[in-house]
Amino acid sequence: MTKPFKIAQSVLVVIYTPALDVLLIRRADTPDTVFWQSVTGSKDALHHSFAETAIREVQEETGIDCSEGTPLHGGLQDWHLENVYNIYERWLHRYAPGTLYNTERVFGLQVPVGTPVTLSPREHTHYQWLAHQQAAAMCFSPSNAEAILMLPRFAGMQGQGEVA
Repeated sequence: MTKPFKIAQSVLVVIYTPALDVLLIRRADTPDTVFWQSVTGSKDALHHSFAETAIREVQEETGIDCSEGTPLHGGLQDWHLENVYNIYERWLHRYAPGTLYNTERVFGLQVPVGTPVTLSPREHTHYQWLAHQQAAAMCFSPSNAEAILMLPRFAGMQGQGEVA
């Protein structure tokens, strides 16, 4: 069975504590590179919202449940930012031929200190919590680093851009 092509619409979710410590996870599919990042992932279907995708990806990659009706749902914030970037050559084969760009919607998720993290071992091998500036310096992706550096501004707006 052929795996369907990825949709070139994704989310980036910066997970952080009230002290602005940021969760970084290390990719499992890049053994040649130390690749630290926030939660990322593509829509499963075009009709899925970015918010639905963010909730699903956070659950799949970290085990953190921020779905509607959970205590953490109020901490999920759509930052109303989108990055459009060239898809890294190493991952172009995952997309339909001719697809060169991805649109990434940025979210933040504030969680309490000590929130348990359970990684999906096929996707990530390690995790760490770092002060936001240190976390930004560790990110492989420039758009991820930039989002983390904007965290103090968006964390100060907590409750003003929540996901419905």
